[in-house]
Amino acid sequence: MKEVPEAIICEGCDAVYERKPLRRRQVARCGRCGTELDRHAGDQAARVLPLTVASLILFAIANLFPIVEIQVKGLHSQTTLAGAVVALSTEGMSLVALLVLATTILFPLAQLCILFYLLVPMARERQPAGFGVLVRILQVVRPWGMVEVFLLGVLVAIVKLSSLAQVVAGPALWAFMGLTVLLTSVLSFNPRTFWEMAVEPRPGQKP
Repeated sequence: MKEVPEAIICEGCDAVYERKPLRRRQVARCGRCGTELDRHAGDQAARVLPLTVASLILFAIANLFPIVEIQVKGLHSQTTLAGAVVALSTEGMSLVALLVLATTILFPLAQLCILFYLLVPMARERQPAGFGVLVRILQVVRPWGMVEVFLLGVLVAIVKLSSLAQVVAGPALWAFMGLTVLLTSVLSFNPRTFWEMAVEPRPGQKP
């Protein structure tokens, strides 16, 4: 049986392929099921780091400032995302509050912090402590960040409330919109690229 030292296994059908050198922007797909096998990393890491920093800044604004301000008959009311979580928990919806807290604050923040922690030293060709564990954690929490779902829910609520009261968008709402766009770009970064950056370059492919 031929040994394949540079093997790659399809996540869709478990077919085994020999890893081939890829050119810039090339993507390898499984010939059996079409699942993406590999893609050239290019300069992804260099582009993702500034996007991660920008996302952290917008994340801070989105959580520190009010999302919307509601004005009804001279009365004003505004809240932050953390305030909304507290309000849900005090109204007997602890499970919903926990889900909102996890999917809109904890998991997105964990992803951004891990990316920042890994990318800064690796941009200087140094491997940070806890590298393997953090990359695995990053892969686990990626599907659980749902900022875009929260934003959609807020926009729907604003449309419904606008017929009953005057609704003024707060700084956090605009920050959430920008954060949603940036997170889409940041989370398109494949965590497997970290392993390629940490080991020797593959045969035929420049680092």
